[in-house]
Amino acid sequence: MPKVENRPSWKDYFMDITALVAQRSTCTRRAVGAIIVKDKRILSTGYNGAPSGIRHCTDVGCLRESLNVPSGERHELCRGIHAEQNAIIQAAYHGVSVKGATLFCTNLPCSICTKMIINAGIKKICYQDGYADSLSEEMFQEAGIEVMKHNNIKRGEAS
Repeated sequence: MPKVENRPSWKDYFMDITALVAQRSTCTRRAVGAIIVKDKRILSTGYNGAPSGIRHCTDVGCLRESLNVPSGERHELCRGIHAEQNAIIQAAYHGVSVKGATLFCTNLPCSICTKMIINAGIKKICYQDGYADSLSEEMFQEAGIEVMKHNNIKRGEAS
């Protein structure tokens, strides 16, 4: 059987899917996607946006932007739910345990999402870009959760 040259690694595969999930975002400031994976199987997905049945920020505008709220601050001043929260909520809604799973996310989770991730029993985080919330990094370290920044090297490029 011939070897497939550009077959993605599992980490690349899941990060590519996470980026696709982010395209569903209805946030006007930042599109974020998250997926929860265990044993190389996707358990749930989430993207940032307003709760089900609520008008999206793309329809009504961004409260945070109108109030000049900096990124990483005053999370309560937002119509949206973060991608990580939506992924955890979707798993719970459908009765799927995420204990021991890995969360792939386009951005490092904020401190609010970090608290949810810790209590949900997720054990690893793989993210693509940073986020303006250093408290999350401290809490992940204290909780013993492995955090990995995904390299952006595309298949076929030199490492």
